[in-house]
Amino acid sequence: MDSQEDSLKPTPAIRAAAFSVHIFTAFGAAIALLAMLEAVREHWAAMFQWLGVALIIDAIDGPIARRLNVKNVQPNWSGDVLDLVVDFVTYVFVPAYAIVASGLLLPVAAPLLGIAIIVTSALYFADLRMKADDNHFRGFPALWNAAAFYLFLLHWPPLWSTLLVTALVVLTFVPFHVLHPVRVVRLRWLTMSLIAIWAVLGLYVLEMDFRVGAGVTIVLCAIALWISFSDALIRLARSFA
Repeated sequence: MDSQEDSLKPTPAIRAAAFSVHIFTAFGAAIALLAMLEAVREHWAAMFQWLGVALIIDAIDGPIARRLNVKNVQPNWSGDVLDLVVDFVTYVFVPAYAIVASGLLLPVAAPLLGIAIIVTSALYFADLRMKADDNHFRGFPALWNAAAFYLFLLHWPPLWSTLLVTALVVLTFVPFHVLHPVRVVRLRWLTMSLIAIWAVLGLYVLEMDFRVGAGVTIVLCAIALWISFSDALIRLARSFA
């Protein structure tokens, strides 16, 4: 009986491979530090490039973890908790610093909104209802890296940018559905195509240090609007069908 149980235990090599996935995920936090260093120097495009690397890590570590059965092979280490920790610094903390320090907001409002971003995002990450049954996010999903990118891209007058950030803080707790680019099954082919276009254009924007034409900006904004409001539009269309 003992020999049968021993044969079912993961080998040291399998356990090491599983733990290496956690190390890979944790490297996202290290990448966030590099992004912060660029932000402190006001090298904004470089900051977003590092945040893009962190985004890639976040996109691929989950499938690798499931492939290697990390949850069962390394039960004493929570991949979910680790993922939330890394996501908070890459999706929220570093972008919040950029939004506050960049001069894009009204000076009197910038630190207050920075605090609001951090507090509301921390609460959002702790909310067990953050995802709907169909894998849509509930409310604005604390994607402040994306919000910061668009603030730099649009470079609106400080009053407008301040109002936009204020609206996103409020929308964090408004129960509308925002598309999860990977996990939502409905029209996934369209979503993934749009994400691919967004990635190419986003790299171009960073290469050009945000100095791009109106066409690129319009396409990027249209994709953002689709991600944010496609569920509401589809539900509305079905209600009239």
